[in-house]
Order: sequence, then C-alpha cells, then structure tokens
Amino acid sequence: MDKKIKIIFIIILVIIIILLSIFMEKENKTIETVSDVISSKKIEWGVKRNKEHKQPDVGEDRRKILEENNGICLGNKDEKNIYLTFDEGYEAGYTSKILEILKENEVKATFFITAHYLNTNEELVKQMIGEGHIVGNHTVNHKSMPSLTEEEIKEEIMDLHISVYQKFGYEMKYIRPPKGEFSEKSLKHTSNLGYKTVMWSFAYEDWDENNQLNEEKAKEKILDNLHNGEIMLLHGNSKTNTNILDEVIKKAKEMGYSFKSLDEFE
Repeated sequence: MDKKIKIIFIIILVIIIILLSIFMEKENKTIETVSDVISSKKIEWGVKRNKEHKQPDVGEDRRKILEENNGICLGNKDEKNIYLTFDEGYEAGYTSKILEILKENEVKATFFITAHYLNTNEELVKQMIGEGHIVGNHTVNHKSMPSLTEEEIKEEIMDLHISVYQKFGYEMKYIRPPKGEFSEKSLKHTSNLGYKTVMWSFAYEDWDENNQLNEEKAKEKILDNLHNGEIMLLHGNSKTNTNILDEVIKKAKEMGYSFKSLDEFE
C-alpha cells in the first residue's frame, strides 16, 4: 500500500511540474508579446505654430504617446503660464548674462545640460542651482534616444545624473531628449529611471551661432506665438536670445503671462 501511495505521489508531482512549466512558458510568451508591442520607431518632435496666441498643434498621436509615458509638452490651456527652458550643449559665453536677466526679472527657468557642459562649466551649473533654477538632463553625449539600447539609455542618463549629484547633491528629474527624438520604448525606459520627459510647444531657429535671426524678427516671432501653458525652448548659445530676453520677459508679463517653474507645471 505504501508503494502505491508513493507511485501516486510521484505521478502527481510530475503532473504539477509539467503544469508549472507550461504556465511559465505561457507567461514568458506573454511578456515577450507585450514587449514587442512597445514601438521603437523614431518620433521626431515638431510644432505647427499659429499667431493667434492659441496652443499650437504638436500632433495628437505624438502628444498621446508622450503623455502616456510620463512626458509633457503643453500646460493648462486656460492659464496664461509660460515655462521657460534652455538647452545647453556647450557654453558660448552668454549664460552668465541670461542668469543675470532672469534674476532681475524674478523668473525661474530650466537648463537642460549635457555632460560636456557640466565638465566645462561647473561654476555656472552651481549658480543655476544656487539661484533656484532647475537643472535638467540632456544626456551625456547628446545621442538620439531611439537609436540606443535600454542599457545605453541608462548610461546616457544616469552617468550624468550621478555626476551632478556627486558635485552638488542635486537630483535631476526632468529630461529633454537630444534632437527632439524619442520612441515609445525610449520614453518607457526613461520613465523607469524616474525621469519626466519635457518637450516644447515653441522653439525657433536659434541654435546656429553663425546664422542668428535678426533681433527684431526673433522677438516678434517669440511674442507673436506666446500661448497658455507654453513650454518655451531657447538655446543658451544664442547671442540673439541673450540680447532680447529681458524685453521678451517684460513684454510677456505686460500681456498678462506669468513665468512658472516646471515644478509648478499644471
């Protein structure tokens, strides 16, 4: 009798093992299927501007993917708020003046920096933090995120994150993808690292130091396109931006707009 019980027990155990194996195999296939559904297709950010002070068209599908993955591009359409941001890949000699203008006008901005910027302009980054601005992550090497593996994305983000923390005890939490490029998969990886992706609802051709827009035209373009909930992108290496910034801020305030920090985003 004992022998029969042992045989039955062994048969039951084998059946359980087989069933568990089948279940685990199905689970693994499900995980793979879900992963395959997450697109790695490159999405290039773009904005269709208007001059009626209405929120621009950023692309419904792009915005949906962004916001579903811990990203932002536009604030409350009913509030006259502007969120001023600067991309800083390298220093061209203008950021000190930009910081001076922001301080005089009591405006807090966000500066998205690369590792090169941190390594060559540590005192300016320290000043940004000390004066209450936000320092955001623009990655180590400014590579297109959709072209990278999950591990490479982690290195591009976290190596800079750790460097900033080690130097200043400051935890970055906002990121702007280099070149305005992302994929659904890269957004998910970025979010898993604790970062919020910040795109923009206004930018203009200001990044080329050798091809700067006329100051009056640049000022007109910026002011004509002000809108509620605007995330404004300017480049810190632009002489034009530096020269017109004070007047732009003052005029925007006269038009009833308030400049808010990303930490106050709504």
